[in-house]
Amino acid sequence: MQMRTSRWATLAVLAVAQFMVVLDVTIVNVALPHIHASLGFSADGLQWVVSAYALAFGGFLLLGGRAADLLGRRRVFFAGLALFGVASLVAGLAQSPGMLVAARAAQGFGGALLSPAALSILTVTFAHGRDRNVALGIWGALAGLGGTLGVIAGGVLVDWLGWEAIFFVNVPIAIATLIATPLIVRESRVEDATRDFDILGAVVGTGGLLALVYGVIRSEPLGFGSAEVIACLAGAVVLLSAFLWVESRAKAPLVPLRLFRSRGLRASSAALALNGGAFIAMFFLTAIFLQQVRGDSALQAGLHFLPMGFAAVTGATVASQLVTRVGTRPVQLVGALLSVAGLVLLAQAGATGSFASEILPGTVVFGVGIMGIAVSGQIGAIADVRHEEAGAASGLVSAGYQIGGALGLAIASTVAAGVSDPVDAFHSGLLVAAAFAVINVVLAVISPRVEPSAEQLTEAAVA
Repeated sequence: MQMRTSRWATLAVLAVAQFMVVLDVTIVNVALPHIHASLGFSADGLQWVVSAYALAFGGFLLLGGRAADLLGRRRVFFAGLALFGVASLVAGLAQSPGMLVAARAAQGFGGALLSPAALSILTVTFAHGRDRNVALGIWGALAGLGGTLGVIAGGVLVDWLGWEAIFFVNVPIAIATLIATPLIVRESRVEDATRDFDILGAVVGTGGLLALVYGVIRSEPLGFGSAEVIACLAGAVVLLSAFLWVESRAKAPLVPLRLFRSRGLRASSAALALNGGAFIAMFFLTAIFLQQVRGDSALQAGLHFLPMGFAAVTGATVASQLVTRVGTRPVQLVGALLSVAGLVLLAQAGATGSFASEILPGTVVFGVGIMGIAVSGQIGAIADVRHEEAGAASGLVSAGYQIGGALGLAIASTVAAGVSDPVDAFHSGLLVAAAFAVINVVLAVISPRVEPSAEQLTEAAVA
């Protein structure tokens, strides 16, 4: 039985769940060396702890949004939350690499159900105007805080309780939120909508991306000419081509292909995917470098990431203000240049130099830069699509960010794995990430310049 509660209580429940999902994106990184040692991951297999989550989350994000609208937003939110909690428990109990990777994929699928359903509930709970803007601001701030606190929480939990605790911590949060949801959150759905979930499109598209990432990863030990790598990459081409064919004929496609007629959406999707690749690769490689090469504890590594988190928050604030004055293109260009500079600076770090001189400058500059790309990219994505399709466009670029992150990590870590010296391997991987940022410089030059309205800023802030 549902209690009579305020809209703000609903926001609290939704924000706690979203905070948990965002926290899990970053909290795992500082635990990677401990997971590697405990479960015996191979050098190229460890990245799947991150990539399995990102691919499942990005691959099924649009399906989760569609299911929430048609089956009931609270129902899908509840299901995603329950799956996320159970998968977190299984991850903490994992006794093998395969078991952990499978649990991480299940977490990602749970997040893909939970996150868009929560945002949909929020938008129908608060009417358009000041209250909704305040609610979305709180939502976005908590999401950013979750990413920043994840590295600190991960360090504390790993050092004090072991790597398993980074997953177990989700379980009581999930249970408490599951109890509160039917009491506080109202059910809603889209009435008289076409009841077509396009499950085939989601499965074929995600399968194609998995084949592509796996083929890239296996190219380092086997070579691009091996039968296994060729088969994976060929399978990826076939499946992704099939995905486009399915989407062109679906009654209610997950990705309406007409959206790609928008020049802004095409450019922004590419920019945000590259941004995701650069960020996730940098985060993965640096977390391992700090602990395995420079000798940081998990907590020390988390604290060393903290300035980058503050720089990112500052960068987002400044970028949001600048984009209203000068438009998206200059902000995106400066953000891309700062990203390149930050990664190149970080690639000069050695095994014994001081943190203040060798790690801090690069991470801070990079943190500011990625938010310049993120803010301008989200705005550019929705600038010239129809208002009723803004949600689909935002979902598309959010999924692209996750998928770009997984693919970028695969490429950068594969290059790094081919270098025997650990310091040189770190430098090589970072320079690959810098190459993604260089491509973003080019994209910024040719991207359309948008001067956003207040409404577009609100829509982009929560994408």
